[in-house]
Amino acid sequence: MTTSTDPALAAPSLAVLARTTAVAVAVAAVILVAFVLPAEYAVDPLGTGRWLGLTEIAAPTVTPVEVPATSGARLVPVQQGPWGAYPAPFKSDTFELTLQPYEYVEYKYALEQGAALVYAWTASAPLIQDFHGERAVASGDGSPAEETFDKANRQNANGTLTAPFSGIHGWYWENPGGSPVTIRLTTAGYYGSAVEIRSDRTRHARPLQSPDTWTSLPAPAAASEGK
Repeated sequence: MTTSTDPALAAPSLAVLARTTAVAVAVAAVILVAFVLPAEYAVDPLGTGRWLGLTEIAAPTVTPVEVPATSGARLVPVQQGPWGAYPAPFKSDTFELTLQPYEYVEYKYALEQGAALVYAWTASAPLIQDFHGERAVASGDGSPAEETFDKANRQNANGTLTAPFSGIHGWYWENPGGSPVTIRLTTAGYYGSAVEIRSDRTRHARPLQSPDTWTSLPAPAAASEGK
């Protein structure tokens, strides 16, 4: 009896295998040169990485921290055991903002090393948040330019911070949901200035309250005679 071999099950010829392999290698080479090298190593011989923004992944633009200008004496504490003395009074601040869906904002204070900050903030819904500081100058010992103190999804937080280095210290908040979220932050501390960094990367200096803007307490009433 004669059996026939199904042509569909026949092994491909060497010529077909060679052509298929060559096409696969060519495609892989194009992907490597056009996409992988720009994204991983900032090597962009074809210009596709720059056009697609891939070179920014491998070699992101580093922008040095800009500490807002402060007025008056630098608020550097003179520590005497548990007590710290400052050359000027502390300031207070209240910041409120509504984040639209998927927007973010950064809000930070200029603090000298050792300066204290007391804070409380709350939001109408949970947010992605990163409480961190950015050094004003390079440390010289290899320490990172930015240091995170607390990074967790939160809806509120209350606490204190003693600045571990001079620079700007504060929060990154991001709204991950599809509805607006309102944030309200209240602080007091020995900071020199505040800056708000918005989703469009613009920076805005924020006015702060100092004791000369606070409402003075009324003078105590004189004691009655004969009492």
